[in-house]
Formats: sequence, C-alpha cells, structure tokens
Amino acid sequence: MTIEKHISALLYRFQCVTLPGFGAFISEIQSAKVAGSASTFNPPKKVITFNPNVKNNDGLLANHIALQENISFEKATEVIALEVSKWIASLEQREKVVIKNIGEISTNTDLNWVFEPCEDVNYLTSSFGLTGFVSPLVTREELKAQVEELEEKAPIIFTTERKNNYGFLKYAASIVLFLGVGAIGYKMYHDQQIANQTLFVEKQVQEKVNHKIQEATFFISNPLNSVELTVKEELKPYHIIAGAYRNEENAQAALNNLKERGFTARLLEKNKSGLIPVAYDSYSSLDEAQLAKQKIQQEHNTEAWLLID
Repeated sequence: MTIEKHISALLYRFQCVTLPGFGAFISEIQSAKVAGSASTFNPPKKVITFNPNVKNNDGLLANHIALQENISFEKATEVIALEVSKWIASLEQREKVVIKNIGEISTNTDLNWVFEPCEDVNYLTSSFGLTGFVSPLVTREELKAQVEELEEKAPIIFTTERKNNYGFLKYAASIVLFLGVGAIGYKMYHDQQIANQTLFVEKQVQEKVNHKIQEATFFISNPLNSVELTVKEELKPYHIIAGAYRNEENAQAALNNLKERGFTARLLEKNKSGLIPVAYDSYSSLDEAQLAKQKIQQEHNTEAWLLID
C-alpha cells in the first residue's frame, strides 16, 4: 500500500497534511500570474511546500487511510510509519524520494532536505479545468513593414487645392453662422420694439378712457315715480293717567309738570265726560303698562290709574 494518493487527496481539502516523524506538506494559495515575456498566463493555484520540522501526529492522515482502506486507525498508523522509514533511509543514502503528484525530496551537500513541488497538479478546486496558456507575441516590426509597403504602393498625397477648399468651407460656415445670429438678434430687437409701442398705445388709450369716465354725466331719461310710504304709527292703547281736567290750561300745566319730572307725558283726547286726561306715558302691551303703573304708584302718585282705549 502506498500513501501518496491519500496525501494528495487530503491536500485538495486541507492546508496541512502531516506525516509523523517525517514532516508536513503545506499548501498556500497563489494568485494568477503572468510569466515569461508577459505572454504566458497561469491560473490561480495551490503551491505545495514541505516543512521537515512539523512532525507531530495530528491523526488526519491515519484516519483518512483507515476510512478509505477499511482498516483500523492503529493499522493505518503502522502503514504510515513503515513508508516514512523507507523515505528516510533513501534520503540518508542521498537518494531522491519521488512522491507522486506532490513532488520530489532530495539531500543537498549540507545534508539538508530540499523539496521540489510537482507543477503538473493544481490542488485549488476553484481552478479546476483551468490551464495556463501562451499568448502569441505582437509582431510590431512586421506590421510596421507592411504599413510602409502599403504606403509605397499607394502614397497619400495632400494637395494645396483641397486644403484651400477646407479653408473656404471654414470661412463660409463662419459667415453663415454670423448671418444667422444677426438675423435672430434683429428679429428679437424688432419684436421688442413692437411690444414696447403696443404697451405705450394701450396706456394712452386707458388714460383717455379713465378721463372720460371721470367727466361723464349720466342722465336718466325716464325717471321712476316717487313712492310715498305711509308708516302706521304703533298703537299704544294702554295709558297711565295722572289726572283728568275739564280746564285745558290746568291740563297743560299738569303736562308740563310731568315732562319736567322726566316723563314722556302726553294729552289724550277729551272723553265723553268733557275731561282731558293727562298720561304719564302710553304702552303697547298690558303687561308693560301694569309694571309702569306699579312703579309710578310706588314712587310718584298712588292715585295713578290705567286707561284702556
């Protein structure tokens, strides 16, 4: 049983695979790069290195072998130890140890182990199927020779006449542009003048109209007939009487006395008995008259009485 295939399988999944008593194979991701004369492109890959100082048994390789070969962990450990002892013996004899798909280990003049990784296998799974490719060099000198050959066969001649035509077109375009701008400017100026004149005329007309309105006199040819409204005097049939006098002078004297005292006194028409009543005031409602009578009786004349027309 060889253990190379199991080491190789683990390097796809793990960064470090340790062989107890021998060393550890360590993988490191390397980005894509351009090699050679900037024409060889290599995809990203895992670069394998070897460290002989890492010799502890982490059980990773033994457990993997036990599962894949359907043997016990102890048996897998013995298989690893047997293979490692063979490799060490070969290196002590300065023989090269070739580990398939991983690399080669040899001994230098200082008796140190030197590892050379295998470049044919890429352990980076994300780069599966990607291979390096070489881009063909751009032959600039050949292209330059072809261009010069074409120029000799069909030379390009710049004539003065064509150059003058371009100058004429340039000046013609400038003149057309100037005329166009001038025409637009003149039209804008002309429109503005017309607008100003129109506004001036409108203001004059409006002022004349306002002046005529202020001076205008309006006549009504068919005036309406005047309407006379007769306002019916409010009826006040309830009177508070201060006294009734047969003599008109006495009635007038009593009236004046009441007015001097602040009453709205008035003389009533002579009654059937030939007496002239003198009233403190007259009221339109009975309730209002009753209240006034009570107040007058309390404050001025206890003999005041109510007369109803």
